[in-house]
This record gives sequence, C-alpha cells and structure tokens, in this order.
Amino acid sequence: MKPVVVLGTGLAGYTLVRELRKLDRETPITMVSRDSGDFYSKPMLSNALALRKDAVTLVNTAAAEMAKQQNFTLLHHTEVLGIDRERKQLKTSAGAIEYGRLVLALGADPIRLPLQGDAADAVLSVNDIDGYAKFRNAIVSVKQIAIIGGGLIGCEFANDLVNAGYKVTVIDPTAYPLSGLMPEQAGKQLLAPLAKLGVTWRFGVAVKAVNRSSSGYALTLTDDSTLQTDLVLSAVGLRPRIELARTARLTVNRGIVVDSQLRSDDADIFALGDCAEIEGRVLPYVMPIMFAARALARVLAGEDARVEFPAMPVVVKTPAHPVAVLPVARDAAGEWKILAEGDGIKPGIKLGFFDAQNQMRGFVLTGAYAGERNEMVKQISTN
Repeated sequence: MKPVVVLGTGLAGYTLVRELRKLDRETPITMVSRDSGDFYSKPMLSNALALRKDAVTLVNTAAAEMAKQQNFTLLHHTEVLGIDRERKQLKTSAGAIEYGRLVLALGADPIRLPLQGDAADAVLSVNDIDGYAKFRNAIVSVKQIAIIGGGLIGCEFANDLVNAGYKVTVIDPTAYPLSGLMPEQAGKQLLAPLAKLGVTWRFGVAVKAVNRSSSGYALTLTDDSTLQTDLVLSAVGLRPRIELARTARLTVNRGIVVDSQLRSDDADIFALGDCAEIEGRVLPYVMPIMFAARALARVLAGEDARVEFPAMPVVVKTPAHPVAVLPVARDAAGEWKILAEGDGIKPGIKLGFFDAQNQMRGFVLTGAYAGERNEMVKQISTN
C-alpha cells in the first residue's frame, strides 16, 4: 500500500496525522519536513518571552517521539523539489518518494517588504521555531526594537517585548492597530494601554529604508523622518506557500484551491492549513486548521466528510488590553454597532456586525469585555 504523504510538520500536518490515527492505525504515513520536525505551538512564538520560554523549551514533543507515538515515517531536513502527478511521486533532496495520497500542509512565508538600504537583509521575521531562536539570540544585547506592522502578530510581539523591558516602536501605514481585523473604534482601544507600558505608535507611515548606523539601524520612513533602533522585526503578514502546487499545475489563487473535502483538482492531492484556500477562504488561525484537519482525516479514512466551520473567534494575545474578534469579510454588507462601551474603570468596547436583516454576523470584544466571547458565539450560533 502506498503511503499517505504529508508535506509539513506544523500544526496542520500533525493534527491531521493524530486525527487520522484515531480512525486508521494501519495505513502507512510518511511526513516530510524542511526542518527538524519537532512539534511546538506556533501561536506561542509571539508571547514566549512572557512565558519565559526559549526555542528549546517551546518544543512540546521531539520529532522522533511523535513518529513513534503516531506510527509514521519521518523525513526531516528534506526539501521537496517537485510533484510528478502522473507517477504519483515526489522529487526530494532525499530521493524519490511515492505516494498514494498527498497532503500539502506547507504553511506560509513571511511577506518581505521591498525595503531599500544596506541593512534591508538584516530585518528579522519570526515564522517558525528556527526564526524564533535567531530572534532570541539577537535581542540579548539590544534595548530598542522597531516592529514593522501593527496587525495581530505585531501587537502581540509589542506587548510581549515591552513586558520584558524593551523599548518598542510599532510602525504601520494604516490609522490604528489591528485594522485588518476590526473597525477603528475597536482598534484604537489598544493605543493607550500599550503606550502606558512603553509602546510608541507610528501610524500613517511606512518604512522606506533600513541602513546600518553607529548605534544599530536607522530607519527612513515615508514622511522622510528617521528612527534609530537596535533591531528591526517585520510582522506584516504571511503569504501561503503555493509555488510547489503551481509548478505541479494544480489550481492556485491566494492559496492552493481546495473544496470542502480539502481536495484539489487532483483527486489524490489535498491541501490543509495556511497554504490552503478552502472554498475561496484562506483561514490562517488555529481553530479553522483544527476543524479542517479533522474533516480531512475522515476523508482519508474513507468517509464522505466535509469541513463545516462554526463561529471561530480569534483571540489576540495582548494582556495589556485583551481582544477577541469574530472577523467578517472586508466586503461584507452590513454595519458595526456599539453594544457596550467602557470607561476609565472598565476600559474596552463591545461591537457587533449586523447584516441587512439585523442578524449579528461578527463581533469585537476588547478590554473588560473580551471574556464574553463564548456568550457572543452562542448568540451568533442561534441566529
């Protein structure tokens, strides 16, 4: 029997294998990883300093132990060079690998801005445990850190770093934090709490160039101002890894295009996690990945299963001002309404997004209201 081959040992790949092994202990599975294959929680990378964890202690289970527990063959530090769909074979740095069914759980790459300057290549990104190890080593001897990007990851890192004693400046061309997730009146709730801790916000400008200076790095911004810092961290988003699928002539768009069974336009090739576009949606968060992995495990086990996504709020790890949001599409028809608003004693805001039929389709909870997310999910689910 040819194996199920899973490319990627992140949350998507390992969740799939665990769920499949609950249903099927016999089908051979091969996992292929570009790195060591050790299992860790990627969402913890942006608040690991507060948890006093370095790259070593972030590992939950070593790859060899995972392979033993879940009965699969692991090929680590292995690059996949191509997919031969006719022969059902992978070309890899370790040689050819045959597959019966193939799962692309490739993840996503950090977006790299086209920065000018002699230190553009010194800008760091943290997208995996190796990147986090490099970042941790780099911050040992610095005091000031500039973060490019005021979205979810940028805000989480900002909160984590100021709590650890660093001076942090967040630079973003939009008008307020988390602008891709929520409306302005909610995003601006983060400004004062994080500024009180020591975060300096620079909105409405972007970084043009990064150059080396006598004291570290000099950033030139689009308003022609400059900023001195010891280290630059980019957190401007992720781009799904689709090139392997593209060269194999699979349909790709923002991600690898799959249906509700996570199946591509090749009946034996599936995509899961950050690299997948599921019925038009790219869902790079933990809960969607978990639901999709469980559905795909049932499909691979022979069931006629399809993924169905419930209301899945996103929790932003900013303890200075907690946030929970059930996002809506940017082009969704409807309006945000204030349901409750705090004050100096109880800071925060509660917003609901209502469609033309006055049905709530999304919400934002910040500060003192963030703990109400389960109640809000129930309201959404009963609409």
